[in-house]
Amino acid sequence: MADGGAGEGRPTRNGLKRAVEARLADAGIAAADDEARWMLEEASGLEGAELIAAGREPATHQEERRIAEMVERRLGGEPIQYVLGSWSFRGLDLFVDHRVLIPRPETELVVEIALEELARRGERRGASDPWTGSSSRYPVADLGTGSGAIALALVAELPDAEIWATDVDADALAVARANVAGSGALGARVRLAQGDWFTALPDTLRGTLRLVVSNPPYVARRAWESLPAEVRDHEPARALVSGESGLDDVERLVADGREWLAPGGVLVVEIGADQGGRAVAIARDAGYDAEVRHDLVGHDRVLVTHNKS
Repeated sequence: MADGGAGEGRPTRNGLKRAVEARLADAGIAAADDEARWMLEEASGLEGAELIAAGREPATHQEERRIAEMVERRLGGEPIQYVLGSWSFRGLDLFVDHRVLIPRPETELVVEIALEELARRGERRGASDPWTGSSSRYPVADLGTGSGAIALALVAELPDAEIWATDVDADALAVARANVAGSGALGARVRLAQGDWFTALPDTLRGTLRLVVSNPPYVARRAWESLPAEVRDHEPARALVSGESGLDDVERLVADGREWLAPGGVLVVEIGADQGGRAVAIARDAGYDAEVRHDLVGHDRVLVTHNKS
């Protein structure tokens, strides 16, 4: 699977990349150039300038075998994120596999809005400073954490927060645990707990949470079959589908949230592109101030509610 030989007829890394790119492009993969480069980076352990400098060197047997395996998985329809085994989320390199949803740009927006809401409340935002430390800790929850993407993105920018990251699924929580362990000092302020939404949290947190963030399932059951095959055939359905309306889990989060949020606390929830009106109505009926924020293409994307009590 390569052209451009070097040394005993072995392909160069550049030649290997060109061959992979051609196969992906022939299969109709739009980002063939990027994906070929990512595969070569994953197989070689080289990135950026290092990979450019080593591009004319012969690829190793191990690199060829690893890339061949990744190409076959990708041509079989598996998402590139699972093929690579990792994905970037707000600058964090996260381990991902079939046990968890792939972190997406829409969820990065959810994190940004959550951070803005806390900053508006006067909480410090920015990287932790080991010299100044923190005079106090306040609790924040990421419910349905999956890979741990939201929890780790929050803890990276909230130097005074302790993040409770929960998931009902033990397999998903194992992925989150691996990512927390790999996050270094940040992981010291992340607490993992298994359970169904708020029931996973210790009772001592009731009425104290300044922020709750969640990317819950929000696909209606009837819409499952219309999802792209790359999603439907590979990502966990339990993390995508939420009853007939798609809002069953949003309703639960809203209903239970008021007794767990501190007065003035904020609940920030990712929703579907056509769910804004219904989600706001659910939240206002439950006694919140509520609004919907839109994503970069103007779709409903984030339900933001404030606990008035």
